Parts: sequence; C-alpha cells; structure tokens
Amino acid sequence: MRTPDRPSAFTSDSARDKYYAVYDRLLAELWPVPVDAVDVETRAGVVRIHRAGPAEGDPVVLLAGAGANALAWYRYIEPLARTRPVLALDPLGEPGRSIQRRPLTTGAEVGGWITDVLAAAGAERAHVAGFSAGGWAAVEQQRAGGGRVAALTLVDPGGFAPLPGRFIRWALAGAVASMLPRTLRHRMAGVVGNGVLREDGLVELMRAGWSFRRRVLIPPVYTDEQIRELSVPVQVLLGERSALLDARALAARLADIAPSWRVEIVPGTGHSLPVEAPDLLAERILTFPRQTQGGTATPRHSTNNG
Repeated sequence: MRTPDRPSAFTSDSARDKYYAVYDRLLAELWPVPVDAVDVETRAGVVRIHRAGPAEGDPVVLLAGAGANALAWYRYIEPLARTRPVLALDPLGEPGRSIQRRPLTTGAEVGGWITDVLAAAGAERAHVAGFSAGGWAAVEQQRAGGGRVAALTLVDPGGFAPLPGRFIRWALAGAVASMLPRTLRHRMAGVVGNGVLREDGLVELMRAGWSFRRRVLIPPVYTDEQIRELSVPVQVLLGERSALLDARALAARLADIAPSWRVEIVPGTGHSLPVEAPDLLAERILTFPRQTQGGTATPRHSTNNG
C-alpha cells in the first residue's frame, strides 16, 4: 500500500482560488435546499460540512469518492433532507473546501477524521453512505472503533477487490471525454460507461480540480475476517457493469461470509452508480435498515433493483 508523505493540496494559491470560485457558484446553482456550511477541526485538518434538513434526529452522512466532494451528492440532498438531517462532507485528501494539514498514512487515520466529524456534529447513530473511496473510508471508521454509526451504505465501494486495469482505463477514458464539447461528451457517456459525463456542473468542477494533487492511500483488499468484524447493519449497492468490481463475484462472496448484509446489483449501471440511479439510492438509504418490531435489522440479500 502506497503511503502518502504529504497532505493533498492545490498546486498554487491561484489554482485553489479558481477552484473555489467554481465550487461556490455550482453550490449556489445545484444545491436544492437551504444549507449551512460548517468547518470542523479534526486530527488531520479542517473538514467542511454542508448541513441540511431537520435540526434534530440521527443524520445521514455522505462521503464522496475519489476526486469529488459534497457537491457530488446534490441530487440526494432534497429527498434525504425531507425527513433526516444530512451532513455532506468534503473529504480530506480530495479537492474541496476542506483543508488537510497532515498526511493520512493508515486506514485508521482516515477513519479517525470521520469520527471527529461525527463527534463534533453530536451524532450517536449516524447512517453513513460512502461511494467508492468514500465507502472504504466509512468501513475504516468502523474498523478503527469509532462508533457513532448505526448503519452503513456502501456504493460500489473500494477495498473489496484488487484495483483492476479496466478501472484505470475507465478513469482515463472519462478524463479524456470530459474535455469534449458538451453534446459529444454526453454521447460518449454511454460509450465509456460513465454517467458523470452527462453532469455538466460536476464535469466543470472536475476540470477545475485538475490543479489538485491527491496524495491518498490505495486500499488493500479486505480479508474475509475483516469483513466479518463489522458489527453494524451494512447494505452494499453495486453497479452491474462496474469498472471497479465484478459485481456478481463480490455479491456471491458477501453472501457467503456476511449473509446478514443486504447486497443489491443495480441493472444498467456502472461505477458511476450515484449519478445513474440517484432516486433508487436515495430510497435505499432512507429505508435501510428495515426494522422489525423488536428493533433489529431485517437482512435482505438481493441482486435486482426491486
């Protein structure tokens, strides 16, 4: 596992300021409900939280994937915030308004700053939803003994299989296609299997973030025993055509070693599942875990979107 020796950062102050200008404009344009921006000091730096929804209740905490931040969840805020407090984070190590002050050299350190955020927010039973690298970070928070979490939703998460060459090719194809004119870029979304290319605002933000140098951990693959150690209810949502994971192979593995987990393969989607099926994912977050009268989670294993 490559160990970062410096925090992630913009290449210059001017590059940072240009990114912030795009970020702030898109936040105003895309965010559908009133939001409070709060900065929280953690052991590894200052984390920007965008908070929406009711003042009381167990929050939904949203962790974006590599190269992304809270704005990636903009389609989720309104449906989630109708009934739950929502905390959308700019992850340390990724471009956004969080400021990383020290390198994150272990999974426990990554999980640690998330625990610090939950503590500052007063969360005791959060539902943490993480996409890709954010899913791995959510698992690390639990493995580090952070507590304060009642359920995990892992969306095409990292850490559950070796990083395949096809994922590198998928990411490079998406980066090249992002530079195309809008109409052609939208057409290429289907060709390269990346729905983010149809998200004009997120593509603009991605381009602005090319001046950001990410220095992050590459997660090793979890062992069966490490997966079994998770004690909170977990649901896993996988893109049928994911470039990161073999969805059916992972679903079969989890059915064997973690039969209480709810696992769902979403047809017609790839690794950009959060932008390809936002309504379904929001519904899954809000309804998991299903509760019995005794208050325990009712496990469900599924390989469809019903």
